[in-house]
Amino acid sequence: MPKTTETKKIELEINGQPAEGEEGDTILEVAEKNGVEIPTLCNMDEIEPSGACRMCLAELESGELVTSCTHPAREGMKVETENERIHNLRKLNLELQLTNTDVDPDCTGDETRCELTKLVEEYDLDPERFGGEKRSHPKMDDNPFFELDHDRCILCGRCVRVCDEVRERSAIELIGRGFETKVAPPLDESLTEGTCQFCGQCVDACPTGALTSKMRLDKGDPNDVETTSTICTYCGVGCRMDVKTRDGEVVDVAPDPDAPANDIRLCSKGRFGFDFVNREDRLTEPLIKEDGEFREASWEEALELVSDNLGRIKEESGSDAIAGLSSATCTNEENYLFQKFMRATIGTNSVDHCARLCHASTVAGLVRAFGSGAMTNSIGEIRHADTILVTGSNTTESHPVIGLEVKKAVKDGANLIVADPREIELVQEGDADIHLRQNSGTDVAWLMGMINIILEEGLWDEEFVEKRTENFEELKESLKDYPPERVEEITGIDQDKLREAARMYGEADKGTILFAMGITQHSHGTDNVLSVANLAMVTGNVGRESTGVNPLRGQNNVQGACDLGALPNVYPGYQNVDVKENQEKFEEAWGRDLSPEVGLTVVEMMNAAEAGDVRGMYIMGENPMVSDPDIGHVEQGLDNLDFLVVQDIFMTETAEHADVILPAASFLESEGSFTNSERRIQKLNRAIEPKGNTKPDWEIISELSSRLGYPMNYDSAGELTDEITEVTPIYGGITWERIQDKHGLQWPCRDEDDPGTKFLHEGEFSRGKGKFHGISYRDPAETPDENYPMTLTTGRMYYHFHTRSMTGRSKGLDELVPEAYVEMNPADAKSLEVDEGDKVSVSSRRGEIEIKTKITDRVPEGTVFIPFHFAEAAANRLTNSVLDPIAKIPELKVAAVKVEKLGEN
Repeated sequence: MPKTTETKKIELEINGQPAEGEEGDTILEVAEKNGVEIPTLCNMDEIEPSGACRMCLAELESGELVTSCTHPAREGMKVETENERIHNLRKLNLELQLTNTDVDPDCTGDETRCELTKLVEEYDLDPERFGGEKRSHPKMDDNPFFELDHDRCILCGRCVRVCDEVRERSAIELIGRGFETKVAPPLDESLTEGTCQFCGQCVDACPTGALTSKMRLDKGDPNDVETTSTICTYCGVGCRMDVKTRDGEVVDVAPDPDAPANDIRLCSKGRFGFDFVNREDRLTEPLIKEDGEFREASWEEALELVSDNLGRIKEESGSDAIAGLSSATCTNEENYLFQKFMRATIGTNSVDHCARLCHASTVAGLVRAFGSGAMTNSIGEIRHADTILVTGSNTTESHPVIGLEVKKAVKDGANLIVADPREIELVQEGDADIHLRQNSGTDVAWLMGMINIILEEGLWDEEFVEKRTENFEELKESLKDYPPERVEEITGIDQDKLREAARMYGEADKGTILFAMGITQHSHGTDNVLSVANLAMVTGNVGRESTGVNPLRGQNNVQGACDLGALPNVYPGYQNVDVKENQEKFEEAWGRDLSPEVGLTVVEMMNAAEAGDVRGMYIMGENPMVSDPDIGHVEQGLDNLDFLVVQDIFMTETAEHADVILPAASFLESEGSFTNSERRIQKLNRAIEPKGNTKPDWEIISELSSRLGYPMNYDSAGELTDEITEVTPIYGGITWERIQDKHGLQWPCRDEDDPGTKFLHEGEFSRGKGKFHGISYRDPAETPDENYPMTLTTGRMYYHFHTRSMTGRSKGLDELVPEAYVEMNPADAKSLEVDEGDKVSVSSRRGEIEIKTKITDRVPEGTVFIPFHFAEAAANRLTNSVLDPIAKIPELKVAAVKVEKLGEN
């Protein structure tokens, strides 16, 4: 039940014993707090109580029977929750339930789901006492993830309410009347045709086994499993989950109820997307390419060949002729060791990873403005904001659990502003109060325009600006270029709507900004981020709970990979490589001379490879042949290398170009830690043993380094964790021992007495004072013309992740969305005479793909959208590799393209 901010203690008597609770508690809640068990079938902590199952009956002093889950506890109340009358009524209630319902005998004792079966045993019931007709609806088996056996359903409504109240999908409901009532999608349609997103929350809520994950079916005794709490390997939310395994195979996944970032929530990928681990096409042996074909090799032969070739290139052309890509999917320990290998073993700072392609401009911009490039606040704070501005983030698809936080805030009364060229789900489903539909690549203009209005209307926080910031006059001067009229001309946003949004954000007591790659992936991405920082600072929305500037990280450990130095310009902890003091510190720690020269970024590496300046590359867990811009150019660069070694779990599009492939353990076969988007370091636990002859990445790196003359002698990932604390001040208190706690720690955490930091910049910015920046507007590097008249923008979609090396091998996810598509506005489709599903050619100055059309008004006229996941119709064959001059991030979000209908469809 809802609580007030301050709660008053109450005392009452339960079953003759004193009990203590809080004002606003129900009888059931007080009972639970005092160790008194009351059976329930329809109740869950996360949903509003209904009392529908009548199992939680309690008897008041007056003799009145009430449902304890709905009845409020009162001071001095005397209540009984167990006596002969109540026991007999519960027993009768259960027997009547069983008149129409089958009991699932296979889940006896399964603590996670078979509450009904356990109660039948506890009350020693005869399921056939009253006989009667059983329900006989066909099983609902219309999707790849779970089935619903109506004959085992007691119509408690938990699945319906959790879908509605926790997920806000309303994908299922109770339909029909009387004996024919059943759980089904509205109008009894298929789940795949409705609003279901297959998160599995309904399965977790079911108390009878009626809803069952297909991973569990025919997998034997559900109790004969090992349960491991670990961290999801998909997006940057950092969801903690319980992985259930038997004989080295995943048989079920559920949310860990103690999870700090996701509570009881997972998305479809986190719930059902891990069957890839047991795929037959896993790499399980080292491979060496000979005469264009791969053959299996021993670890000894493969590592010797790698060390010989990298050593030869280093000797012939110097250390900078070798470059390395680390991985946002690997652990903190593995990223730390990879960059140490490149710097100490090879001798170059040319180490980077996919953060260059997603949030490099976030780091560059926020470090300049605030002194730190990370998410300022925590995920759980979002629901308590007054106003939320979401820009450049399709939150409910790319970060589904954070999307639920936004929806929760809106449901509780928060204002929501969405700025996005597409009508994302937060707009389509009515969550947004205001949708600013800007022209692609014009974010600086509308952000600075909002600031201009906020100053003009006196909505800025003068005290905050005066005491906690600097360079305000430069900002004010640059705002002269952004009157609402000019902003409308540039962005297409109606100036009255812009004023409405500016007032809504400017008047908020707690305004929070969420953004992702729609802001960062531009040739002026750093300017976009600086503009976001300007907006937050001018309104004083930094350094307090439920405020801040919150970049949502795209991959499970992209934050950690940045933190631990998998970047060409910084050592672990963002310590610049070209500062002599830092260089000397790491030389002493690692016992090697280090280069003071800033290394190459991802795109620069490919340019240098094509030019012959980079001759060898070591790529760990990255797939640039799908993820990088202008893939044709990437391919030329990789093929021009003298030697390429790829370390991965599958034969990716990039691995196909390798000379040697080293098979790595998957995340479920590894130990270490991940750092999520909110700076939370959490322990990754091994759930199964490595497949075949695979090895954890850190072991492979260590062995290779030793062969190249720089011994790395580690016995465990924990040794690396503790080494990180010695050289990385922001991780100084994050020891292997401390991260055993499921809640982890949020950096900065500078010593072992430091509890970590929930939100940044309280009282003072990391750089001292926050710095405003005057920003000049620049058009995207490439705009439509008569040859390429449309704008292409790219992004993610709900059921797939990054380059599909994992989700493309997850049977259910791939079944739902097996191929690429291009979203096109109905007006554009009409002018091209294209129908839904027709194949079209989409071409840019860099390449061409053929792809099916999806006609929708989610995209505005003149713009097409392609999810970048699909190698078969790779959006990044079309995208522009022009770089932001500061962050060196490519302009993946805007490219000029031509769309043509193909002859025979």
